Amino acid sequence: MWPRDPDEFIPNHVMPDGADHDDALYFVFMRGELTCKTEQGVPTPITAGDYRWFDVETQSKQFLGHHGSVPCFALKATGTVPEGYTSVPLRALLGRTTQSLFYLAGRAQQIVDWFETHQFCGRCGSEMVLHPQDRAMTCESCRLVNYPRLSPSIIVLVTRGEEMLLARNANWPANMYSTLAGFVEAGESIEQTVHREVFEEVGLRVKNLRYFGSQSWPFPNSLMLGFHAEYDGGDIVCQAGEIADAQWFTKDSMPQTPPKTAISGWLIDEFIQANP
Repeated sequence: MWPRDPDEFIPNHVMPDGADHDDALYFVFMRGELTCKTEQGVPTPITAGDYRWFDVETQSKQFLGHHGSVPCFALKATGTVPEGYTSVPLRALLGRTTQSLFYLAGRAQQIVDWFETHQFCGRCGSEMVLHPQDRAMTCESCRLVNYPRLSPSIIVLVTRGEEMLLARNANWPANMYSTLAGFVEAGESIEQTVHREVFEEVGLRVKNLRYFGSQSWPFPNSLMLGFHAEYDGGDIVCQAGEIADAQWFTKDSMPQTPPKTAISGWLIDEFIQANP
């Protein structure tokens, strides 16, 4: 067994005896937002001890595992956030809390959403129950098993010499640009997805794909697989209704781009550091 980081999250869907004590972390979602307390301007999850004083109705509660030595739970509740606490959308945690806590909050939201949307079997309509061994919902009538949904997608920085191709989504602010991204379709390899998405979104061909890394992206349930790729031909033709603009940029002519808390920011920063 490799040495563990003291802040590492260790998943487990089976709650050990005594885990639900006052110091346990509660990731409570009400109306789609995470209930937090703020410590020196930093939003942090509440504890079980905090939650016991809330006048709310708990709709679901799932054990997640341990963050270091601290047990963690994902809850959905209805009611009013008490005075002294606040609720924030998950995106508001980006760059404002530790990376491990952001990923854990994202995990909690995905588990809450999955549990809520799998109460009944999609095949026979019977009520589903928690699987006795796995993190899954199972139908006792037809034996269908549903695991938490995960949607793999690619994100790629296309380069041409010292230039980077960055694009602006049709729904983004005027000066916000990022790398290209898209979901993997059934029957595709990850590499095929990179080639297809780049061609669909901007009309370009790419070569020399290099895998960079991955990031859990809980908006709502993506696993982002990052690549660098080199330009191989074609002229920029933006996909109507999807891409408002796409241009070649250098490190000296950059628009506004995502922060380094996002894998798109990692891809851009990695290329700039390699081409000072």
